[in-house]
Amino acid sequence: MDFRKKTVRDIEVAGKTVLVRVDYNVPVKDGVIKEDMRISASIPTLEYLIEQGAAKIILISHLGRPDGKVVPEMSLAPTAERLAELMPGKTVRFVKETVGDEVKNAVSELPQGGILVLENLRFSPQEEENSDSFADEIIAATGAEIFVQDGFAVIHRAHTSTEAIAKKIPAVAGFLVEKEVSSLENAMKNPARPLLVIIGGAKVEDKQPLIDKFLPIADRIAVGGKIAADGYRSYDEKIYVADEFETDEQGAKLDISLRCAEDIIAMVNQARTVVWNGTLGMVEDERFAKASLAVARAIGSQENCFSIVGGGDTTGFVESLKEENLKFGLVSTGGGASLELLSGKTLPGLEVLQDR
Repeated sequence: MDFRKKTVRDIEVAGKTVLVRVDYNVPVKDGVIKEDMRISASIPTLEYLIEQGAAKIILISHLGRPDGKVVPEMSLAPTAERLAELMPGKTVRFVKETVGDEVKNAVSELPQGGILVLENLRFSPQEEENSDSFADEIIAATGAEIFVQDGFAVIHRAHTSTEAIAKKIPAVAGFLVEKEVSSLENAMKNPARPLLVIIGGAKVEDKQPLIDKFLPIADRIAVGGKIAADGYRSYDEKIYVADEFETDEQGAKLDISLRCAEDIIAMVNQARTVVWNGTLGMVEDERFAKASLAVARAIGSQENCFSIVGGGDTTGFVESLKEENLKFGLVSTGGGASLELLSGKTLPGLEVLQDR
């Protein structure tokens, strides 16, 4: 399915200063990055901009929830270091401000094709206020001439770095946003069949809109996780609900049984498209990760099936299985964004980009 917004391929970047909204909201502990999928996911767009002769590339992102205050533990400095490691031979620098003269000076000292990572946007309360003046300050400090939205995980937010800036300079999508949106929309509108949707997680209020949206589209829907454990019921024959569980010492239902997992795997083996949102158990405890592991292995070993894995816990769980070399069509970087897109909601950071 054609992507309906312009991308970096549709705009001339040679000789231009390009501002890129990435999502480097990665887990950091004691200055050490625990998992870098979102940083790695931004590299194809950055490499393309360099290859096409962009003069300077300025990256903006948030990390954590500092609530408009400077929180040193949430600095983006470690992400700049990791990006430099992932892009050997390229100039990657960091500046501990988002606006002002220090940013201007850092930009002016950046060599041709160099990358500059600005400090955490959410150190300013204006970021989440979708502030026009903050957008103006960022553009003035960086000299940005083009805006590229490549932070898929934040495009469901109307913030300065997702909406306000995009209204002030030419704004297009990066490759990550293009891939994620295209894959998710295609699963809704033109999936290879049979289409299986696996729903897990904890909050039925979050997942019910997704179930409702997919019900007319999917061939089967399988429900597990805490939703099933809490007694989710459906009388639609298209919907399978796990009804047997693994429990802890107190009797809490923390995983679906392997028998139920096998039921879901049988559906996976018949499917041509699988959308999986939400783990099937409390995967942070390996005793209750068995069903999710079995299903992940079944999905990741299918050769004639396009799979989409979304949702923060599910994505993190699948990423922890890297060494198993499982193959997934798309491991989404955006939990809330993918959920809202699949549920049919409008994404402000996508709608504001230039149409084709």
